[in-house]
Amino acid sequence: MRDCRRRRGAASVTSPLRPPALMIQGTGSNVGKSTLVAALCRAFLRRGLKVAPFKPQNMSNNAAATADGGEIGRAQAVQARACGLPSSVHMNPVLLKPETDTGAQVIVQGRRAFTLRARDWGSRKGDLLPAVLESFGRIGEGMDLVLVEGAGSPAEINLRAGDIANMGFARAADLPVVLAGDIDRGGVIASLVGTHAVLEPDEKVRIKAFLINKFRGDVSLFSEGARAIAERTGWPCLGILPFLPAALRLPAEDALDLSRPIGEGGERLKIAVPIIARIANFDDLDPLRQEPGVELVLVPPGTPLPGDAGLVILPGSKSTIGDLAFLRAQGWDIDIAAHRRRGGHVLGLCGGYQMLGRSICDPEGIEGPASTVPGLGLLEVDTVLTPDKVTAPVRGRHLASGAAVEGYEIHLGRTDGPDRARPLLDLGSQGASRPDGAASADGRVQGSYVHGLFGSDAFRAAYLAGFGAASALAYEAGIEKALDDLAEAAEAHLDLDAMLAIAQAR
Repeated sequence: MRDCRRRRGAASVTSPLRPPALMIQGTGSNVGKSTLVAALCRAFLRRGLKVAPFKPQNMSNNAAATADGGEIGRAQAVQARACGLPSSVHMNPVLLKPETDTGAQVIVQGRRAFTLRARDWGSRKGDLLPAVLESFGRIGEGMDLVLVEGAGSPAEINLRAGDIANMGFARAADLPVVLAGDIDRGGVIASLVGTHAVLEPDEKVRIKAFLINKFRGDVSLFSEGARAIAERTGWPCLGILPFLPAALRLPAEDALDLSRPIGEGGERLKIAVPIIARIANFDDLDPLRQEPGVELVLVPPGTPLPGDAGLVILPGSKSTIGDLAFLRAQGWDIDIAAHRRRGGHVLGLCGGYQMLGRSICDPEGIEGPASTVPGLGLLEVDTVLTPDKVTAPVRGRHLASGAAVEGYEIHLGRTDGPDRARPLLDLGSQGASRPDGAASADGRVQGSYVHGLFGSDAFRAAYLAGFGAASALAYEAGIEKALDDLAEAAEAHLDLDAMLAIAQAR
């Protein structure tokens, strides 16, 4: 059996017509595949290779606007950044965005294609394989290496028919696979050996090796465990990657990660965020989470909003009308009204901005039966939902401070009304004004369609200064540092030469 030590060697590159490619699959969801691929992307980039990420199918409401005008999962945008590439719709050609417990919007090559009930997805997903393979071919053009991320687990044999996310795609694209197991959640030996047990023979041989992720403590203590896995599966071990705090500095892909720890400090601005059912683009909160002068309170359902918060942020939503009903069911509308009466501030982002208005009209039944529902009435604006989706990166300035802003828009609907005369941002270019957002007459309630606002250091500093809080964070530089730290850990603990050799042998 090979041990878990890494080897060094010279990297070589094969034909550009069929670039080396490797698929990272996991024993389950949330085992760290996205972060692992980002780390490997940056590590191989630092070795001088042209690297690109790819995920055939993703499910997340945390989307990113791409440079080519579509949307993909936020994790793939981070991976593109790790590769030093602009993001592209072809890096994640199928994105499922859950709208209800039983249905999701299906994004194909960056564009809204249709909405499906969950029970119908199994019979339709195989139809998307040609588009997925087309995107994979485009991403591989001119690359030395393509790193492909699976979704969920190949052990989910009940989902095997028509699969385009794991082994179905690996078979269609003829990809070798490395399987990652998460030791932090426990049962990693059973997870890896159990996956081997339920795979088909041709799938077992497609997996060329395994690795262990998120180990805490002395990695040598798991050498016997790694040997046991290798003996029972026939797969060699490529290394044991320790638990990496740097991963917490990257934008979260899964709403489950909203519970990640935040910093500690003394007197801080308390910002309360109600966690609505279909929260979207929740990485808007990450820079605030990391600010030493901010206490970010993520309020779960069934819990009142804290009465001593200086600011309440209503986050983005994949289902604005549904989440507005959810918000009211929790009694948060009463909490927000009381917060407002006490002189508190409220900021709505995208769907949260729409909720703050007088009404939301859905004449074409985009989010359910055609209807008009009352909003929270904190802004003198009204929203009409329309099928045309705005998806674009944006740049501009904060009108109150002049601070530069960079972010992106992903939304359905148009919002207008008297409070639009007091916009939050100007997104115009070349001398042309394009106002975004709205504010109440006293300025204590504001809304904007722009995601990623708080990632702009100058804007965040100016905004927090309005509450007497100082900013001490260089957020974008921190992401770059996190990617470099992850790459260094991958170089130190994983056999990257063996990975590259596996990719080149496809």
